[in-house]
Amino acid sequence: MDEVFRALADPTRRLLLQELRRRDRQTLFELCTRLITAHGVAVTRQAVSKHLGVLADAGLVQVTRAGRTTVHRLDPGPLAGVAGWLAAMSAPAAPEESP
Repeated sequence: MDEVFRALADPTRRLLLQELRRRDRQTLFELCTRLITAHGVAVTRQAVSKHLGVLADAGLVQVTRAGRTTVHRLDPGPLAGVAGWLAAMSAPAAPEESP
């Protein structure tokens, strides 16, 4: 879960996840274009590629290669653990029992 939190800590990576949620299965070029046009974030392809690598290492993005094309797909599975942890932390704490 630590890798997921590290991946989510960066605003550019969160934007990439939002873009993949909006339209899954995008190439690096498509994601770079969306960052610029939809969010005004100008990031080099190399930087976006590194961000996608961090997201993939955390299990949030799946990478598929077909010939010379690499496609990125959102995998929301690891977010379930984060959501569960956040829900537990958001719930009122149980009172401590007296000995």
